[in-house]
Amino acid sequence: MTAASKPKDAIRRRELAAFLRSRRERITPEQVGLPSGGRRRTPGLRREEVAQLAGVGVTWYTWLEQGRDINASAQVLEAVSATLRLDPHERAHLFTLAGVLKPKAEPEGTAVSPGLRSILTKLEPYPAAVHNARTDILAYNRVYDWLFDVSRLPFEERNALLQCFTNPEWQARIQNWTDGVPRSVAQFRASMAEHIGEPSWKSLVKRLRQESPAFEVLWRRHDVQPLNNHTKRFLHPEAGRLCFDYTQLWLGRRSDVRLTTYTPADAETEAKLLARWGRG
Repeated sequence: MTAASKPKDAIRRRELAAFLRSRRERITPEQVGLPSGGRRRTPGLRREEVAQLAGVGVTWYTWLEQGRDINASAQVLEAVSATLRLDPHERAHLFTLAGVLKPKAEPEGTAVSPGLRSILTKLEPYPAAVHNARTDILAYNRVYDWLFDVSRLPFEERNALLQCFTNPEWQARIQNWTDGVPRSVAQFRASMAEHIGEPSWKSLVKRLRQESPAFEVLWRRHDVQPLNNHTKRFLHPEAGRLCFDYTQLWLGRRSDVRLTTYTPADAETEAKLLARWGRG
């Protein structure tokens, strides 16, 4: 282990410890067939109960949850995952934080090729943009700019998660903001497992936790989710109500960079786009 990797490993282990505690505390004894045992000092299962159910040593599991520098096999992590009733995405998150080998994503990019910019233009009159895993907005077409006013933002502020939590204009435009932001934070946290200790990610999280109480509450939950396609509804100051199905298209087998397209989810939205932007 190099000197440079030690701080990252320490951060990763602390994140692992917090994640395990949060998942242990949400499981009741009754859910796993144990007696409640009367009044408990802490919510959820005890550490020794998790160890017993997973078939591992109490000391070993305690060290794992304390973030100590120990090795965990895939077999043991599978047992802990099953005991804590992790879903597939939480399980993958556990493996990443535990340092168990898995395919690494390519380094996230910031350069957008002329060909990709041409695709963005040809997708008009539908909004489209290119993001990296950190949710930086790397490129966008005119209709996406019309939808979010990205060009008005300083270059260093063009981050979708940051704008969702700190920009009142974005919050006013996103109709299902309250329902959508927990999912966004859970997706971001899952992506960050591949970038533990990287300064750009750490600084973004620090700023969000300082500037947004809503983000702080969601961040403490340690929820993780994959990036999925959904429907988004907007209230645009010029066009009124708009409804889009958005789709994530990754630009390579192991790339963090993705093209996000917004296609009208109803005839009204389609008509408004055509009236404003023509047929491309």
